[in-house]
Amino acid sequence: MSYRSSRWLFILIACLLFLTSLHADQVVLVAGGGTNEGNGLATEAKLQGPFGVDFDRFGNLYFVEMVGHRVGRVDAKGMLTIIAGTGRKSDGGDNGPALKAEFNGMHCLTVTPDGDVFLADTWNNRVRLIDAKTSEISAYAGTVTKGFGGDGGPAAKAQFGGVYCIAFDPKGEQMYLADLDNRRIRAIDLKTGIVRTIAGNGEKGVPEDGTLAIKAPLLDPRAVAADKKGNVYILERGGHALRVVDANGRIRTVAGTGKAGATGDGGDALKATFNGPKHLCIDRDGSVIIADTENHMIRRYIPETGKIVRVAGTGKKGSAGVGGPPDNVELSQPHGVCVSPSGELYIADSSNNRILKITHGE
Repeated sequence: MSYRSSRWLFILIACLLFLTSLHADQVVLVAGGGTNEGNGLATEAKLQGPFGVDFDRFGNLYFVEMVGHRVGRVDAKGMLTIIAGTGRKSDGGDNGPALKAEFNGMHCLTVTPDGDVFLADTWNNRVRLIDAKTSEISAYAGTVTKGFGGDGGPAAKAQFGGVYCIAFDPKGEQMYLADLDNRRIRAIDLKTGIVRTIAGNGEKGVPEDGTLAIKAPLLDPRAVAADKKGNVYILERGGHALRVVDANGRIRTVAGTGKAGATGDGGDALKATFNGPKHLCIDRDGSVIIADTENHMIRRYIPETGKIVRVAGTGKKGSAGVGGPPDNVELSQPHGVCVSPSGELYIADSSNNRILKITHGE
């Protein structure tokens, strides 16, 4: 091959590699990593343990800080506004401005299309609501007192044992709650406000496949999400497994052996291992995205094939790789995942005190 031919071949390969990089998925910083503790550019903000993330129909991103005890909103221009919380760990402020409210270890939130924000005020054992129009906060479910009770009655008078996750069903008719310390998944009818249990009998154990979910034991249901087919997915932290309650109320395990590990990507999900997974969401194709927290990875369960695949994270705890492909990024105990209205995956990279997103190549 002549020098000229070699030179043109080199240029062609370089151009192809460049074009491939333009079309590849990329990890981008959305918020955190800075020093600003107030409102301003989100990428210059100092966050303290961001956990749950969600969106309204306008594309605004909302998040809770488990350590900072605040709620923030990031608009389409990347500007951060703190909308709730004094930063003090306590319980107070109901029926007043959300900015004067106090929280205790919020782990999750869920947002209505119009921007009303429901908060899992975890260690206050209740759910609270920020009204989008008035910016005031009110009690919604739970009495602050830790316990179990109230099924069949109003959620406002019910007792919970640490609300770690809340999620709407796709129709916006039900709110599901991971009542972890009671080893139950509960649901609130959003029209009537009545609460009931849909999974877990309060006993500790691994449920047998095909058992009625309300009669089955659970280990520690950390997160919950519902798909469009009527399935309710339950992620168990110490159980290192993903389970599902089908539309007939039967429960079965669909991913995880129950042992801690980081194996199985690309294969049968039931043979895969997780390590303390702590959050999940449903993607637009019906697959289940899992924050495999102590493995510092994000993984995907595909119901149609029963396979598990890795989405992001090297498996090494760290902070490098932002700006590159998802499989090269280092994460540190991610606790939140959410798919935006445009289909991009957002990750609460909690111990790195930042929020990331995966942009899709055009």
